[in-house]
Amino acid sequence: MVRRIDVRGTGGVRLAAWEFADPPKTDPPRASEESPGVLLLHGLMGRASHWASTARWLSERHRAVALDQRGHGQSDKPPEAEYTREAYVEDAEAALEQLGLAPAVLIGHAMGALTAWQLAAKRPDLVRGVIICDMRASALGAASQREWEDWFKAWPVPFATLADVRKWFGEDDPWVERPNPSRGEFYAEVMHESPDGWRPVFEPEQMLKSRQTWVYDAHWEELAQVRCPALVVRGLDGELGRAESQEMVRVLPRGQYAEVADAGHLVHYDQPESWRAAIEPFLDGVLTG
Repeated sequence: MVRRIDVRGTGGVRLAAWEFADPPKTDPPRASEESPGVLLLHGLMGRASHWASTARWLSERHRAVALDQRGHGQSDKPPEAEYTREAYVEDAEAALEQLGLAPAVLIGHAMGALTAWQLAAKRPDLVRGVIICDMRASALGAASQREWEDWFKAWPVPFATLADVRKWFGEDDPWVERPNPSRGEFYAEVMHESPDGWRPVFEPEQMLKSRQTWVYDAHWEELAQVRCPALVVRGLDGELGRAESQEMVRVLPRGQYAEVADAGHLVHYDQPESWRAAIEPFLDGVLTG
C-alpha cells in the first residue's frame, strides 16, 4: 500500500511524496516516534514508483518515502520554475524536514544520487547515510549533453501503445546494445495516455535544463564533504566504471563499495533481489547498528 503526501519545495513547487507501508500510517507520527527514515530519490526522467519494490521491503523495518522530484511524476512541472542543482537539493531538504524523516538515509539513483550526496554535504544534520547508485562524480561535458538532445529528438512520440513504448526502449532505441525488457518497462512507467497516443509525463526540455546544471561540472569536492557512511553501488554494465567508482569510495571519508552483476544503469530495476542483497547490510549497519 502507498500513501501520497504533498510537500512544498523551494519556490513553492508542490512535490508528491509517496510513503510505502503495509498498512500505511494514517497520520505522520512525531519524529521521536518514527522508525528510522529513508528517502528515495529517482534519477532524471524517473519517478517515485520506480522505487516501489525497494520501498516495500524497506517499509518492513523503516519509514520509506519516495519523492517525485520537480518536473517528474505527479509533482508540479511549472515552466517558470528553477531546475537547478540548488533547487533539487533544497527540495529534498524540504521533504526531509516536512515529512519528519531526518536524520534519514538517502538512497539515490543517477541524478538522485548526486542530489543525495550534495544534500549530505550541505546538511549533515539531516542525513545519517547515503547510497549512491550508478552516478558519476566526473564531468560528462558538452558532447554528452548534445547526445541527449539528439536522443530526445529520436523518440518516435507519440507512441501508439504501451507495447510500442516497451519495444522501442527495450529493443529499438539506438542506445540499447541488446534487448532489455526491464528498460522497456522502466520507460513505460513514465508515459501517460494523451489524445494522440502515449507521451512522457515530463517535458524533455525540462529534463535537458535539469541535466545541463550538473553535466559540465565535476562533483568530487562535494563528495569529499560527505561525513556520514556512504555506499557506492554500480551495475557491472552500468554507466559508472569500476575505476571511477573505487575512486569515489576513496574520496568519501566513510565510503564503501558494492556491485551488482548482470545489471546496467537501472540497477535497482534490472536486478531487484541482487540490489537488495547489495544494500541491505549497509542499511542495517547505519539504521540499526
